[in-house]
Amino acid sequence: MTAPVTVLICHDMKFYDQLPQLFPHGDARSWFTGSPELIEETAMRNGSLAGGYLIMAARALGLDCGPLSGFDAGEITEAFLKDTDWKVNFICNLGYGDPKKIWDRLPRLSFEDACVLA
Repeated sequence: MTAPVTVLICHDMKFYDQLPQLFPHGDARSWFTGSPELIEETAMRNGSLAGGYLIMAARALGLDCGPLSGFDAGEITEAFLKDTDWKVNFICNLGYGDPKKIWDRLPRLSFEDACVLA
């Protein structure tokens, strides 16, 4: 509640309408029209990647980041995204935390525990 900035990381469910400008090499828009499952999957994946890049950039600038899930997406939509084609993916608080209150980095799985090489 005290973070100076809270970012809504969203994805545009009609992202494919921008493809003629962003990918002029072919008719990429047609890859998505008529396929709601592919639209949802692609939008969510690319929105998640963009949110990850945002966090990396913010941390590179020295900001503390608090990405969050587990919120009421319906309330977020009603308050901020009502007349859009956007869906909220996750929320991220940005700011400079109090070093006395910030947790140390949490444990991580080893490479062997987290990855499978095939």
